Order: sequence, then structure tokens, then C-alpha cells
Amino acid sequence: MIIKQIKISGFDVFCYIVGCERTVIGAVIDPGGNPEHIAEEAKKAGVSIAFIIHTHGHIDHTAGTGRLKQLTGARIVRHRLEGDKNEVDILLDTEETFTVGDIIFTIFHTPGHTPGGICLYAEGNLFTGDTLFVGDSGRTDLTGSDRAALGRSIRRLMELPDETAVWPGHDYGPTPSSTLGWEKRNNVNAREYGFYNEGGPQ
Repeated sequence: MIIKQIKISGFDVFCYIVGCERTVIGAVIDPGGNPEHIAEEAKKAGVSIAFIIHTHGHIDHTAGTGRLKQLTGARIVRHRLEGDKNEVDILLDTEETFTVGDIIFTIFHTPGHTPGGICLYAEGNLFTGDTLFVGDSGRTDLTGSDRAALGRSIRRLMELPDETAVWPGHDYGPTPSSTLGWEKRNNVNAREYGFYNEGGPQ
């Protein structure tokens, strides 16, 4: 799987280009801005963008969507419980898989930061949006947020293997990515949310 992490200025948002190595069909996760730059980076990576996937509907993760769709012809994908669906082409259900080329993503519905937030998992990589950051987790003081729900969502993610790579929605941590094992030992919310593992791998 091709993964290209792009930092969008303004809110330190991470956007991701993911692509199938065999078919070169790909997706952009959370195009929060700079759509022309994202399209150019996809071209450099040899990825043909077929989908634009929103982990949630906040503007800092979606602002570049309209223009990027114009540039690529990609279809917009988000969870059916997440905000405005007027421009959305594909609505995801609570739990399902989503295929991009040969990549089969498991879609985790992870409410908490927003009601229809999702995380995507494939081939040992977890794209967490604003559910889980490196060393922290998403805000729960916004309209539609639910701290207890976020804790439940993160605990479900922690059932994945410790070596799972965490690709967050913002550059808020000491490194741009981590692993679930590292989060179990170091995340500031690990004890509150019940996934702390003192003896686990870093």
C-alpha cells in the first residue's frame, strides 16, 4: 500500500494519499486544504485518485474537497451519520469494508469527536482522523461530541495488534505517527479510557 502523509497549513491537519500498488487506484483521506498540491502529490506518487474519504465532517478536514473533486473526478465518501450529505456520493454504514483497488479497508464507526466519525484500517495501518492522535485524542467539548463514546471507540481500536501504525488527523504529537502499542503506554488519556498497558511494547 502506498501511503503519503501531507501536512495542511492552518490547523496542522494531516491529509493522506493512499494507493494500491498494483492498480494505482487511490483515495485521499481528509483533504483539509491545498487541493492543487494534493493532486500534484498524488500524480508524483503515481496514484489515480478515485475517492475522497472524510473521517469526519469538520471543515479543517474537508475544505479542499470540492476543488479536489473537480481536479480528479473522485467520489466523496463519508459515514451516513456525519453531517451534511448533499455532496456525498457514497454513504458508509456503521461497520463495513471499503475497497480501493486491491486494498480492503475495515471501516470502524468511532463516534465521540463527532457522531459519524470513522477510522480506516488496512494492511496494518490505522487512519484515525480526530479520534486518536499521537499521545492524545480528539476534543469532546464540541457540538455532537461525547467523551464516553470516544473512550469506547478508542478501546475498540486498541483491540487491533500493538504493531498497528497510527496515522492521526493532526500533527499534535512528538512524532507524525506512532503505533497502538506506543499509545497504550504513552497516551495521556490511556488510563481514563481504560487502555493503559504498563508492560506493553513501545
